[in-house]
This record gives sequence, C-alpha cells and structure tokens, in this order.
Amino acid sequence: MTGTLNLEINRIAKSRLPEVDFSNIKFGKVYSDHMFMADYFDGKWQKFRIVPYGNLSLSPGTSVIHYGQSIFEGMKAHRNEDGEVLLFRPHENHQRMVASAKRMCIPPPTEEMFLGGLMELLNLDKAWVPDVANTSLYIRPYMFATDEYIGIRPSDNYCFIIFTCPVGAYYTAPVRVKIETKYTRAVEGGTGAAKAAGNYAGSLLPMVEAQKQGYNQLIYTDGQQHKYLEEAGTMNIMYVIDGKIVTAPAGTTVLKGITRESVLILAKDWGYQVEERQISVDELIEALQNNRVNEAFGTGTAATIAHIEAIGYEGKDYELPAVEGREFSNKVLQELEDIKHGRKEDNRGWIVKL
Repeated sequence: MTGTLNLEINRIAKSRLPEVDFSNIKFGKVYSDHMFMADYFDGKWQKFRIVPYGNLSLSPGTSVIHYGQSIFEGMKAHRNEDGEVLLFRPHENHQRMVASAKRMCIPPPTEEMFLGGLMELLNLDKAWVPDVANTSLYIRPYMFATDEYIGIRPSDNYCFIIFTCPVGAYYTAPVRVKIETKYTRAVEGGTGAAKAAGNYAGSLLPMVEAQKQGYNQLIYTDGQQHKYLEEAGTMNIMYVIDGKIVTAPAGTTVLKGITRESVLILAKDWGYQVEERQISVDELIEALQNNRVNEAFGTGTAATIAHIEAIGYEGKDYELPAVEGREFSNKVLQELEDIKHGRKEDNRGWIVKL
C-alpha cells in the first residue's frame, strides 16, 4: 500500500515498452503498462489500485451497456528539456469531470482520487512519456455504471479507470469542415456541457456522412433553429474575423474546453479583442464571402490547435488563407506547446510537474 489513498500496486511482469517505436506511433492504438482503478459501492469510492493494463470482465446486464451512464476526460503529459514529466492544467480536468458526473448522476471523483491516482500511475509508467517531436502521453480518465440491472435508474455502483497511451499528432494536416444544419449535437437542457459518452455516439453518423463528402469534421449549429454556430464533434471552434477572436460561448450546448479557455486567456493577455458570443451561420458566410475571415481553427486536448483550411456550406467550400500566414493561431499554438514542454515560464499555474 502507498500514500493516503491506501493504494495497492500490482506491477506488470514484463513491460511492453521495448516493443514501441515512438517515432511512428498512431493516435490511440498503443497503451501503457498499467491503469489506475477504483470502485464505488456501499456509498463511497474505494479499492484504489494500479494493475496491469488489460481487459475488463462485465456482465451482459451491466447497466452502462444499456443506458450509457458514462463520462470521460482527456489530457496530456509532456517532457521538458530535462526529461521531467509535465501535466497541463489537470485540476481543471478534475473540476470538469466533477461537473459531468453531477449531470450524469454519477458520484463525482474526489480530487485525491483523481489527481493522486493519476500521479501514482504516471510515476509508475513515466518511461512511456515520449520525447520525440509531435508526441505526448495521452491520459484518459473515465467512469461508468456497473450495476447488473436492466432497469432505468442511476446505478448504485461505478468503476473509475485511468489509462494512458503514447500518441502522435491527432490531425497531421489542416482540416476541412462542414457546417451541419440537419443533425444536432446538443440542445438546451441536454448533456452538451458534459463529456458524456453518448454525446459522441450521436455524432458518429453525421461525421461519417461528412467524411464521405470530403470533410474531416462538422461545425454543429444550435438544435432549435440551426441558425447559430456552436462547436465541432471533437473540438471547440474559433474564428479570427477582422482581427477579432470570435467563438461561441461555453454553456449547456457548448463544452467548456480547457484548451479553449487557455487560448482565450492568452489572446486577452496579448491585447487581442475577444468576443464570446453567438455567431450566426449567415454572419460567418458573409464574412467568408468578403474575405474577412483571417483564420479559423479548432481547440482541444487531442489536437491543441487544428487549423481549418476550408468551411463547407450548402454545397460550396470557402477556402481560408494559407496556414503559414496565420498570425494568431500559429502564435498561440507555439505558446501552448512551449508552456506544455517547459520551454517558457509558466506564470499562470497551469503546469503540474510529476
């Protein structure tokens, strides 16, 4: 046992690390040696343990399979020039998971369990944090209902797991996106502000249809009128229009992205005008037609900054200026990468060192 978590550690017999080629690694395909686990039963989180990464055994009647009571988070660890492991704003990930848990009727993870378990796991598997350019260690905390019960009600029992995987770039090139006015990602009063598994399941069909048309992602619109731009299926979206940073406000239909918030903080610190407000489809199309959209990009943990090269709407693609000339998104991407890798001083308390 170790630490105040009363943590049990069961180490893997033989590490898979020597089998990994960090210079040629796909996103989300290779998993590290261990995972942190905890169970909720008898009204509290308990049985804190680190075990070898492996398959789970579930009853066919496990309630999450039938009713989708599941949430997750995503974050990354990087190395600095001294080889130390750095985490970017993990406290915010914990706070967002607490909010998601409350919305989905799941007992929230304690800070000690979330951050303490994560740090113990990373200490054990820190050799899995790559130091090759454009790589990182992706961290996936998630929790789900485990009652063996076919009945619609909040589960009495839950499982919490953190596993990690070394990853390369999520997007290897600028993306093409389509404004979606048929399908809906989230509506007022729904679960759009939570990182709930079902939100992503519902986005798969429109994403597949868009990919068949040559797009990488969608920009969803509001679920009532399909009049206002919201976010993409995997990231928040920002536009630079006439030099101003414009993005939809976070709320019940737009996820409060941690990268999104970080970008806005940096923009304001640098003196850019920032507008968090509703953006109508008509406004964006008019700005695109008149070459007033200087930049458009997605923000998220997986991609950090995903440059958008074209926006499609009603059968027409609006091409954006070349990525090389984009002043703000390139600058903010470099700044975030420098902070995450310890190349620039962190004066905002964003970095947690292992």
